[in-house]
Amino acid sequence: MAYLNGKTMSPAPPQVTDLHVVQNVPLPAPAFLLSEVPRSEEQARFVAESREAIRAILTGKDPRFLVIVGPCSIHDTKAGRDYAERLKALAAEVADKLYLVMRVYFEKPRTTVGWKGLIMDPDLDGTDKIPKGLQMARQFLQEVVELGVPTATEFLDPITPQYIADLVSWAAIGARTSESQTHRQMASGLSMPLGFKNTISGDVKAAVNGIGAATSPQTFLGVSEQGVASAVTTSGNPDCHLILRGGEAGPNFDPGSVQAAIEALNAAQLPPYVMIDASHANCGKDCTRMPAVFEDIVRQRAGGNSGIIGAMLESNLVAANQKFPQPLENLTYGQSITDQCIDWETTVRILHEAAAAL
Repeated sequence: MAYLNGKTMSPAPPQVTDLHVVQNVPLPAPAFLLSEVPRSEEQARFVAESREAIRAILTGKDPRFLVIVGPCSIHDTKAGRDYAERLKALAAEVADKLYLVMRVYFEKPRTTVGWKGLIMDPDLDGTDKIPKGLQMARQFLQEVVELGVPTATEFLDPITPQYIADLVSWAAIGARTSESQTHRQMASGLSMPLGFKNTISGDVKAAVNGIGAATSPQTFLGVSEQGVASAVTTSGNPDCHLILRGGEAGPNFDPGSVQAAIEALNAAQLPPYVMIDASHANCGKDCTRMPAVFEDIVRQRAGGNSGIIGAMLESNLVAANQKFPQPLENLTYGQSITDQCIDWETTVRILHEAAAAL
């Protein structure tokens, strides 16, 4: 017992909060970042038009095949812009049969630990300068949109969309988060078409349930444009679809798996169309097998399966991936530091072949 001036002092209460928090750095309000990196009227018009084009493909009004293609993740914005400029030219060459949307992924989910993407660690050194990462992500999206290339990303943190979603044409809910109530609720309020991936195990039912939740009205905790905690109420996102990406049991791009997925969507009274990811578990994370998987997907579509509305490809300037972390000056330009990707030459070849087959 402590004493002060002859009076008995009560012991200090035990600390019960922030026992494991090292720091808590306030982020800029979304409205502030949007004003710092504003979109132009032309950019807003392009995003709206590209979203509408994707919606038309989902509903069958546009007969083209949707391809989400690009780096597994953006870690070097210079190489990313180089890729975007090449993709713009390629998209024009195949535009009558394919609608190309560039993967611009800034958040990487981790089973344990690892680099979590440009937003979380923009300097690639573990300093986790998230305000800088958000600004870099928004600026890069703006550059890609300015080129006239539609953008695609995965939304991992439920706060992120407030900072960048207005420059995104298509989005994904990943295999690790398809079962998450938080992400299903978030998806219900997003303004772009969106795909739910089957789970890591390969379970399609969870993604189907996710689509059902995301297409319905929801109320949940969120953050306003002013950065204030808020209660968000949505009308539901009608433009959601299923993505088959394989799982622990193996790939699921074969006709039987596709038909089972379409039947599951029909049973849930949801639109019966799917996108198939040619990477991840469908190619065993081996980029050398990815072209054959993509060609099989295209054959099924060309053979009359209109329920397959698109495909995903992980593609970069240089094939495969490289070890990370390592000194930044040793990194190979245009090569992934996350999952393996096919190289640019292979991308050009298989997309031209797909356009010819379709």
